Amino acid sequence: MKWFYPLLFFLLSASCKADVPSTLAQRCVEHYAAHYRVPPELIAALIDVESRWNPRALSNKGAMGLMQLMPDTARRFGAVQPFDVEQNIAAGTRYVTTLMWEFRGDLRLVAAAYHAGDRWIGQKQLNYRNPDVITYVQAVRRQYVMRK
Repeated sequence: MKWFYPLLFFLLSASCKADVPSTLAQRCVEHYAAHYRVPPELIAALIDVESRWNPRALSNKGAMGLMQLMPDTARRFGAVQPFDVEQNIAAGTRYVTTLMWEFRGDLRLVAAAYHAGDRWIGQKQLNYRNPDVITYVQAVRRQYVMRK
């Protein structure tokens, strides 16, 4: 019985530590989405698809963190340390906000531009035919609807 309480304490403390990053990330999503007046479900859906909530995610193209920010985008929107959860979500949400303005709130175009770049989507609008972009937009939409 002596070993039971230390084991229980260890298991409880380990599970609490495992929840800290996702809790911090979720609080950051709520905070920055409210601050920039974008749907928190959209930010969370982007994170679902981009990194599956892995703050250390690194793509083969160099995108970093939860919101998979490219180095130039991270710098442009203020993420000096793009793997920092709060900086990454803050910068990613600022980027989404600019896309919301640019595409007048059309979430399909916002998601497509987040994935493929705003210049390319800005020129093509809804006439994009890239299957990767279409698949990405559908995945973000599914996550967004599920979170709504």
